[in-house]
Amino acid sequence: MEQYVIRGGHPLVGEVEIGGAKNAALAILAAAIMTDETILIENLPDVRDTNVLLEAIAGIGAQVNRIDRSTVKINGSTIGNVSVDYEYIKKIRASYYLLGALLGKYKHAEVPLPGGCNIGSRPIDQHLKGFRALGAKVDIIHGAIVAQAENLHGSHIFLDMVSVGATINIMMAASLAPGRTIIENAAREPHVVDVANFLNSMGANIKGAGTDVIRIKGVEKLHRTEYSIIPDQIEAGTFMFAAAATGGDVTVKNVIPKHLEATTAKLEEIGCEVEEFDDAVRVRAAGRLRRTHVKTLPYPGYPTDMQPQIAVTLALAEGTSIVTESIFENRFKYADELSRMGANIKVEGNSAIIDGVKKLTGARVSAPDLRAGAALVIAGLAAEGITIVDDIVYIQRGYENFEEKLRSLGAEIEKVSSEKEIQKFRLKVVNN
Repeated sequence: MEQYVIRGGHPLVGEVEIGGAKNAALAILAAAIMTDETILIENLPDVRDTNVLLEAIAGIGAQVNRIDRSTVKINGSTIGNVSVDYEYIKKIRASYYLLGALLGKYKHAEVPLPGGCNIGSRPIDQHLKGFRALGAKVDIIHGAIVAQAENLHGSHIFLDMVSVGATINIMMAASLAPGRTIIENAAREPHVVDVANFLNSMGANIKGAGTDVIRIKGVEKLHRTEYSIIPDQIEAGTFMFAAAATGGDVTVKNVIPKHLEATTAKLEEIGCEVEEFDDAVRVRAAGRLRRTHVKTLPYPGYPTDMQPQIAVTLALAEGTSIVTESIFENRFKYADELSRMGANIKVEGNSAIIDGVKKLTGARVSAPDLRAGAALVIAGLAAEGITIVDDIVYIQRGYENFEEKLRSLGAEIEKVSSEKEIQKFRLKVVNN
């Protein structure tokens, strides 16, 4: 089991390059099998989730050719099986995008109920509602979602709640459903727009992505394309808060600043200086940060995937802050770990009340999920002494070369896999 061992207390300084958006990549990889022609995808993040999904796609018979770490060619003409293996699916939640892709192309899909981080209930009822509206019969049999249709057709679908996954899944299936489909109360996240743009580049007819009403005119078939995935706004935001928490000065490159507006607004509110460029953002933190309140909301509101990172930063800010989570009910599991480092954080219902402290101290903590794990690394970078973060497999699900990028900013962080290596790191720190 790998761990991060960190010596904190140094400001992060320098430039860091952001990779492709994991959440966009997962849906785009699934959509790539919807044509029998070859698809080239660039700016693919080389993270555990995307690699598992590529294995699942190869597992149903598609040709997957990894050209380099960030480029892949996929050809779905050789798919011979619409039943996805549970071994892949239990590892990542986004495997459910294969439902919309396979249903759209083959009118039949069998995908086990998804896994992923345990951050709370994420029902798929809106996905199934959408598939049924398009004319599919959907059942859950032996732990798998089985969707099939003689013919799909366009439909008017109103989502009971804003759901990124349901919006994308319905959008994929509807792309090849004859007639017109309207999705109301659709998710507006940047990766929803990216998936729509990708499908359109394959010949789909999708309009309105990025608004709450998406209109789709079904086409007969999709064709080859070459496509580059948007930058990852959550990876970018994570480094922006790492700069803030450590009192650093970091330029985050290869980003779309508009996608970061909610994060940028909060950083400025707590006293950081944020400078925007065409495709970069610079974050400088000088002096003690200020308190604030934040509530997670669907895009363009403050993202739930950035909630643990701001909480860690507010743990070092002056005054009392309140962080309210309105998307997932189980997203404060990092609070106890943060308390071990000296934070004054109390969870009441769906809110965390944080009384800022002047410093955190290093401790051994465990990453409960992907984003909380990254936040605990930020806490370790800001803390006095040595922090050990266990269960970093969660972090590797969504961050490419995380420790290498942090080291390029001056962080003292190493990935280790034994107590002996931890002791070696401690010894090196003492000798320095």
